[in-house]
Amino acid sequence: MIFDNHNRPITYLRLAVTDRCNLRCFYCMPEEGIKYLPKNQLLTYEEMERLVRVLARLGVSKIRITGGEPFVRNGLIDFLWRLKATEGVEELHITTNGVLTEPLVPELVRMGIGSVNLSIDTLDRERFRQITRRDELPAVLGTLDALLANDIPVKLNAVVMEGKNSEDLPLLAELTRAHPVEVRFIEEMPFNGEGSHYPVLNWTHRRILQELQLLYPGLKRQTDSPFSTAATYRIPGYRGTIGIIAAFTRTFCGTCNRIRLTAQGTLKTCLYDNGVLDVRALLRSGATDAELTAAFLKAFGHRPKNGFEAEHERGPVTESMSTIGG
Repeated sequence: MIFDNHNRPITYLRLAVTDRCNLRCFYCMPEEGIKYLPKNQLLTYEEMERLVRVLARLGVSKIRITGGEPFVRNGLIDFLWRLKATEGVEELHITTNGVLTEPLVPELVRMGIGSVNLSIDTLDRERFRQITRRDELPAVLGTLDALLANDIPVKLNAVVMEGKNSEDLPLLAELTRAHPVEVRFIEEMPFNGEGSHYPVLNWTHRRILQELQLLYPGLKRQTDSPFSTAATYRIPGYRGTIGIIAAFTRTFCGTCNRIRLTAQGTLKTCLYDNGVLDVRALLRSGATDAELTAAFLKAFGHRPKNGFEAEHERGPVTESMSTIGG
């Protein structure tokens, strides 16, 4: 196991396989989308597999595949099978918007995917269309039904946005009554290609919790798993749980065990940093595994203490979450 300069273990890689997406979510990118990278500027699957092998030897055992939307990249299923077989990789998970996922659920079952995080900010079709700028809610709900029917662990990610979907908190929370899912309410972050939408973020984790406590006075705090980003709660008698993620307030940085590789091969040791290592350049200049390892270790040894320090060092955030890797 490896530790950063603040004695936090690094065991979890969020690996973006593409910057492309088939939705245009309000909190992720402008309506006109972003300028996508040419294919030759993205890491190849072979390059990603090599990096995973190097990181696995350092102690990274959990991989989450992100995007963009991962399933818009051709050949993803075969890539997932190869990652699953990589020595040292103990857990393989995926985050998806669910638009293309339903037909692939049987294959995810066969490979033993650890869990699926499904992005769904509302259960109302018109609000979904307004938030994502696409009319794809039926496809997403079909994916949710297929995941539940096949007993794949599911977390539902909902970004809480003022004037967009705050009225959906009880509707989404009610999904935990009958289903063993975790519905996670997330503070909106300024990673939308435009910067912050509001002078002040009103829907903080505290406000979200207050609203849920008004709706469910018996709401009970649960014991969170190590390195969890969510504060977890349960409504008595309900099968699932509710998580609240202080993504903008950044209350969980002290236990952060995750790093990110963007689709273009930039290492981010914090969501809020500006990228600390051009791994693609190292790969394509002929770096050996030993040289890659040394570069990773050097980057891990200069990790920001928290997201505020990282943001201070890089300046205002302007990029899209689709570019960063969710």
